[in-house]
Amino acid sequence: MSWASWTTRGIFTGRNGVRTGGGGPVLNGELDVHTTWTEDDGLAHVTVQYSGASEWLTMAGSPVVCSDEHASRELHERVIAAVRAGEEPLAQ
Repeated sequence: MSWASWTTRGIFTGRNGVRTGGGGPVLNGELDVHTTWTEDDGLAHVTVQYSGASEWLTMAGSPVVCSDEHASRELHERVIAAVRAGEEPLAQ
C-alpha cells in the first residue's frame, strides 16, 4: 500500500475562513492544513487546525477522490491557495 502526507503550517485565512465538516466551527486566523492520501482507498483526507493546537478537524468536503499521489499533492496546494484567498477549498 502506498500513501503520502503533507502539512503546511502558518496559513492565514482569507475573509471567509475555513468550514469544518459535520456542522463544526468555521476557523479563522492562522491555521495548519494536513492532507493524507492512500492508494488503498484512493481518497485524500484534508484536516485543519489552529496553528499550534492539538486537535485536527476534518475540512468540509473531505475526503476527496484522488487517483494518485501526484493528484493529492496538487489538491493540497489548491486547498492552501483557496484558504489564503478566502474561497471554499473543497467545494463540491
